Order: sequence, then structure tokens, then C-alpha cells
Amino acid sequence: MVKHLNPLCRKAIALGSGILVAASLLACSSPNAASSPSPAASRTHKVTNAEHELVFHVVDGRLPALVLDAGGGLSSSYWKELAPRLAKATGSKVVTYDRAGEGESDEVSGPWRVENAVSDLEAGLRELGLTKDVVLVSHSIAGEVATNFAHKNPGWVSGAVLVDANVPDFFTDEMLTAFEPVIEKQRTALLTQASTKKNRQLLAVMVDYAAVHRVFHRLAWPQDVPVTAIVASGTPFADSPDAAKMWRDAQVRFAQGPNRKHVLAENTTHEGIVTERPEIIAGAVDDVLKAVR
Repeated sequence: MVKHLNPLCRKAIALGSGILVAASLLACSSPNAASSPSPAASRTHKVTNAEHELVFHVVDGRLPALVLDAGGGLSSSYWKELAPRLAKATGSKVVTYDRAGEGESDEVSGPWRVENAVSDLEAGLRELGLTKDVVLVSHSIAGEVATNFAHKNPGWVSGAVLVDANVPDFFTDEMLTAFEPVIEKQRTALLTQASTKKNRQLLAVMVDYAAVHRVFHRLAWPQDVPVTAIVASGTPFADSPDAAKMWRDAQVRFAQGPNRKHVLAENTTHEGIVTERPEIIAGAVDDVLKAVR
């Protein structure tokens, strides 16, 4: 309950609140987030699921396939530099895509639900013939998609690299209870602004935020699927030391246990980690591939 949080902790959550939704839905203002150019030497596939169209980009290669999933508010162009690098270094097939409402994929009305995002990813990978030997590389809110996907589809995912991603351990009942009034304040503010794609996605994630993430908190990563959690040294809570500590501690807890690894990426930010330290992500991917090939 919120009463168990000390005042400093409550203040930290409030200070970081503008970024916590960004940690769940990285509403990035990067100019690359608005468009989704295909990575070099890639082929574009359009896949229909539940009456909306999704755009996937594929660089041919061998299995396991690397499936790169960007944070909220970001399109497949987030990976435009790393995707060809991984394809060349590993020889793997590399898939990037735009989730519904992002990049070139159709926008879907209503609340954002991870089950729908998982269904979209399943549909795309089936269309591409990738129903096994998949390694997920997932950033920010895509960590929720990856966790649910791996849990729902045993045998489909060979391994994963979570890039400063949402993990179940962070979304404790204590933290979510304290955060509920902040979400409502943000929602009210957004409703007074222009209805942009970015704002619609933010509002979609805010619907039933606490209830949705309490369910996520109870989810466990499959023990037989190797996973590396890469954590940026600069968390989504740059101005809130206590909230930043909660985030880091949750990442450490998540990485404990068999087939799990924790990597701290020094001199990185939550938003920029992919371009700031691509070699760390490439190294983690290579380690996972060595373990599963």
C-alpha cells in the first residue's frame, strides 16, 4: 500500500512520473520515430492481423532469427544502424517491425493491451515462417511484449536480450498504488492537448495502467530460455535517485536465477542506449546465439 512508502520514495515516483510512462511507452521525440525506412538490404512484408496492417522488415540470414522490437513511440527505424550490424556480424536473419500505431503500421483504437501486441507479433512471425529459433531483442515496453510472448509460446523463443526493458519485478503493488494519481494527472493533461499519434499512444497505455501492470508483475520469465538484461546507467528516472534505484534493483532481481545475465551499460541513457553503446547489445546478442546454436 502507498502508506508503506516513505515520503522520499513517494517524491521520487512523482518526480519520475513523466518518464515512467515513457519507460512503458517511450514517447520519444526523436526525428527517426516518425518514419520507418527499411534497413539496408532488407525486404518489407505487410501482414494483416485482426483487420489492421503491420509492417515487417527482414534481412535474410540463418536461424536463430533476431527479432528487434523498439520501445513505445518508436518505429523499426530505431534499429536502422544496429540491424545491419547484427546481420553482418552474426549471419542471422534479422527482423524489425512497427507495432500497431507505430511507424508505418496501422493505428488501432482503444486501450493498449500486451495481448494484442503479442498477437500481432505472432501473426507476423508466422507469415515469415519463423515459428521457432527466435531470439527477441526488446527495448523498453517491448520487454512486456517479449515476456508475454515467451510465456505464451514455449519452444518458439530460443533466447532474449532485454535492452533497458520493462521487467515484471519493477511493477510492485506498492509502486503502482503510489503511481495511480500521477497517471490520472498525466491523462487529464494529455486530454487537453492536440490528438497526435504520440498522445493517442500515451493515452492508450494509461488505460487501466495499474491493473494491467499488476498482472504483468505476476508473470515469470521461462527458466529454460536464456535472457540477458542490459541496463542503462542512466535510468528513465534521471532526476529521481530513489525511483532510479527501484528500477535498477528490479533489473538485478529479474536477472537472478538460471539462464539469466545482468549487464550494466555505462554512459548510456534509457532512450539512447542502442546508439550510445551498440557494441554492448551486439555482444549480448552474440553470447545468446552461442548459447542456443
